[in-house]
Amino acid sequence: MKLSFNILFPFLAFVLMSSAFSSCGGKTGNNAHTLPLPETISPVRININTGVSYQTIDNFGASDAWSCQFTGQWAVAKREQMADLLFSRETDESGNPKGIGLSLWRFNLGAGSAGQAENSGIKDEWRRAESFLKADGTYDWDRQKGQLWFARAAEERGVENLLLFANSPPVSMTRNGKAYSNSGTQSNLPEHRIGQFARFLANTASGLRKMGLTPTIISPVNEPQWDWTDGGQEGTCYTNSEIAGIVRALDMELDKKGLDLKIDISEAGQINYLFETGNKEGKGKQIAAFFEEESPDYIGNLSHVSHTISGHSYFTTSPASTLVKQREKLAGELQKYPGLKYWMSEYCILGNNDGDIKGHGRDLGMPPALYMARVIHHDLVIANASAWHWWLAISPYDYKDGLIYVDKNKTDGNIYPGKMLWTLGNYSRFIRPGYKRVHVETGQDHEGLLVSAYRDPKSGKCVVVMVNTEEHGVLAQFSLDGRGWNPGYAYVTSEEENLNKTTGLVMGGGNVEIPGQSVVTFVHTN
Repeated sequence: MKLSFNILFPFLAFVLMSSAFSSCGGKTGNNAHTLPLPETISPVRININTGVSYQTIDNFGASDAWSCQFTGQWAVAKREQMADLLFSRETDESGNPKGIGLSLWRFNLGAGSAGQAENSGIKDEWRRAESFLKADGTYDWDRQKGQLWFARAAEERGVENLLLFANSPPVSMTRNGKAYSNSGTQSNLPEHRIGQFARFLANTASGLRKMGLTPTIISPVNEPQWDWTDGGQEGTCYTNSEIAGIVRALDMELDKKGLDLKIDISEAGQINYLFETGNKEGKGKQIAAFFEEESPDYIGNLSHVSHTISGHSYFTTSPASTLVKQREKLAGELQKYPGLKYWMSEYCILGNNDGDIKGHGRDLGMPPALYMARVIHHDLVIANASAWHWWLAISPYDYKDGLIYVDKNKTDGNIYPGKMLWTLGNYSRFIRPGYKRVHVETGQDHEGLLVSAYRDPKSGKCVVVMVNTEEHGVLAQFSLDGRGWNPGYAYVTSEEENLNKTTGLVMGGGNVEIPGQSVVTFVHTN
């Protein structure tokens, strides 16, 4: 029988493989390895139908928090190396991508905790952030230099979107004078300061434009369901009503300044808060709250509000049944609001994930990369996400949170690109803004194999991404709109390859090998 790749393939192989996941303290993990193809294997038939399309892809992104404030002031050669890895769309003499070609960059508008130093209450200096706003109400555009360098580097390399996000209002506006809250139930932004906060956001966007940058999106709140009382980073909770008030004020300020930026909401801490209340009264069911016309918090008619709802995939990715069901529920809720898009706006591997993989422990190898690929696939294919953003582009931590890792040194250090960087590149480098996800079917069920396809409506170019979590390779045969297609080359991320271009997967007879424990991208051009 024919099975659609718009549903989940069984993940028994992935679960078995995940028991071998390890943390390797900065060295590439080598537990994963590719076994030879079974002698009697039959090819999986992959049928791509570009006549049936789904969501339009807006972008793939990552954030500059928190390392770029320091690494953006390292030696120029090292800065350029990191920027190329994240943003470049160029290739080397062998046709291998130099970078992953992100199409959105997230700029952290700090609340000013860095200026408070130890008095900020945020113990980790790397998680404190500068603010352009001074205590006297004026602006110092010489601040956040490292972040500004990366924002410029992104635009110079063709990154289409610059998103400004705020974890907390500036400390001069908060109830406690800190960038994190004393209360898990009350916002750290008093109601009479909402207009002031909105002006800060609009002024900052205007100031950055005068500096030659082109911010296109503002995200005023982050994970409003969480308490943010531990001083682990800048942050504050908000109710839906408070968020609506901030957005209305910001919409007016953008109008006053003649800025054409869009407002992104609401960066929910988990995607289930977009469609259910859960344990967060007044902070859940955010799709209905903000886009149901009868809701008191309706803001869908404001000119600067993007017709988009954003959420974070944390704590909803394991086990496999949760990964699927949560995204099916989200997709079902979105269908009630025609034209409303969903952005998966932040993710890294947190927690223990029901034994699949642990967030703790840096691992530059394929196990976390394959887990990441599983999440990307289901966010795009089941939740119909139009955007997908990783959390820390550059991390100094012993955690599975970075695309690039660095030594925790403010002035210099080594750079360690990981497999998660290149795996995201299997998507971000080739699926460009404006591409549409199209229908894929297979003629044979195969455990641990995920396939999705995307088409450029302008050029007709088609991109196919395949994730093989099994230890052995899989044979595939492709047809595109009813015609056989034998790809001449592919881009492979595996334990041995970093998004490398190869012609070695073609087996003859129309068969193509998808190596074990790999992510492979094929590109079809007319």
